[in-house]
Amino acid sequence: MLDLELVILLLSLGAVAALYSSVGHGGGSGYIAILSLSAFALMDPGWLKQHAWSLNMVVAAISFYHFHTLGHHRSTLTIPFILASIPMAFVGGYLAVTGNVYDVLLSLVLILAAIRLFSSKASDFDDSIQQPSWKIILPWGASIGLISGVIGIGGGILLSPLLMLKGWATPKIAAPTSAAFIWVNSTAGLIGNASVNGILLDLDLIIPAVPVVIVGGLFGSKLGSESANQSVIRKVLVAVLLFAAAKRLVGLVSF
Repeated sequence: MLDLELVILLLSLGAVAALYSSVGHGGGSGYIAILSLSAFALMDPGWLKQHAWSLNMVVAAISFYHFHTLGHHRSTLTIPFILASIPMAFVGGYLAVTGNVYDVLLSLVLILAAIRLFSSKASDFDDSIQQPSWKIILPWGASIGLISGVIGIGGGILLSPLLMLKGWATPKIAAPTSAAFIWVNSTAGLIGNASVNGILLDLDLIIPAVPVVIVGGLFGSKLGSESANQSVIRKVLVAVLLFAAAKRLVGLVSF
């Protein structure tokens, strides 16, 4: 990859980290979208997933820290989701989903993420929340964990809307739960995938990418945990996700 291409890619990854961390996400679907628009688009799905998970872990940890320190975290909501998702994210990461099947699944998840980001607004959700029981949480956590492992995301883009639409969390309470969920799912998915494919991380990419997403994550999560108008953020993310999904679907048709 040419130096200019690498610089553009890194800046794009940093922007994704800032945008996603402002709502408590790690950026997994965004990283895959950006990589799908680069010279790395044709890399093996396992390669794409391992890089997305690695960056996810970094940014989700930063995002969790900022939202947690401001008192938005509720461990009674987070823990059951995490316990249910860990084994299923490992299984999803272990599964060898490749080729056209992976492209279709990834495109569908990117489109779903774009729809949810476009249609959801903080003002749409009631501030009155009710804690769900474990028997309700466990199947939801397991399902999202499995999808996250198969696709190579942390699952926050699926979990946050669920928490708010069900009346289980406000946006800022959902953020740290999603961040913690993303971190453990990314770790479990990475371990599961690496147990099959080995470590596929490209050091020439991941070493410069980590500090860039750290800066983006610090900026975005601090802004989002305090106060931020997220309408512009939402529109930018929607555009990136839809463009990446369209690119992969067009590739399938061309094939």
